[in-house]
Amino acid sequence: MILTVTLNTALDITYRVRSLRPHTSHRVSEVTERPGGKGVNVARVLAALGHEVTVTGFTGGATGRVVQERLASVPGVVDALVPITGATRRTIAVVDDRSGDTTQLNEPGPTVTPAEWSAFQEAYEALLPTASAVALCGSLPPGVPVGAYAGLVRTARSTGIPVLLDTSGEPLRRGVAARPDLIKPNTDELAELTGSHDPVRATQDARRRGAGAVVASLGAEGLLAAAPEGRWRAAPPSSLHGNPTGAGDSAVAGLLSALVEHLPWPDRLTRAVALSAATVSAPVAGEFDRRVYEELLGRVTVTSEASAA
Repeated sequence: MILTVTLNTALDITYRVRSLRPHTSHRVSEVTERPGGKGVNVARVLAALGHEVTVTGFTGGATGRVVQERLASVPGVVDALVPITGATRRTIAVVDDRSGDTTQLNEPGPTVTPAEWSAFQEAYEALLPTASAVALCGSLPPGVPVGAYAGLVRTARSTGIPVLLDTSGEPLRRGVAARPDLIKPNTDELAELTGSHDPVRATQDARRRGAGAVVASLGAEGLLAAAPEGRWRAAPPSSLHGNPTGAGDSAVAGLLSALVEHLPWPDRLTRAVALSAATVSAPVAGEFDRRVYEELLGRVTVTSEASAA
């Protein structure tokens, strides 16, 4: 079982409009609702790839009940969310059909009490013995300590379970110091962590700070990976147009699934890039187009560079 942690779960709501224009009213042509938050998105893709997944984090209020109802209909995903008093947040994505652009509105999330945080930590520790890997994903809701991910990384590593960390800002900085096996920042998050805007230098610096391996998202250019075994670049055959929402989460799912399958790094990166690109091409934000994914598996380019050790 792969365990994904989403401390700031959400109900993702996507509106489609013909053309998004400020200061005007819009007629919505389509509405989609689904359980969200980065770790939930990762879990959905992992399940679609055939892996058993358990989702944990927080859920509360009427929105939280909707999230759990929708999660129950996702094959292969087990709900182990911890109830809280506050209401689960919503995220609103407005897709402009004319331009293809997406405007995102993210609520901050409910305030988590110290007692609720303690209850989550107990639930997390109880789930670890059956986990083959852990993904710690997304932002921290109000009330959760800024060093939360660092503690969760240490707890998992103390039991010998590999940990992937995908967050940003101070939670990432503190989490890296706890020595996660893998982090997956984008270039902005990596620059904020290391102070370097050169991705090659920044990935090496992030490893020196404690990350076992670093896979940096380069947007449409693919991924840059630095690991003890070496350094690679992986790129799709061409730029794909569509909605990038959830593409990074699909890349995380690709990396994590390939890790537990003990695939070599070039194969891990190929899967991650193909899934990410197939997510951009999907008609619903955060899903992936399986036909595009399978087609791209044989077309992703992976090149080896100098050793990253």
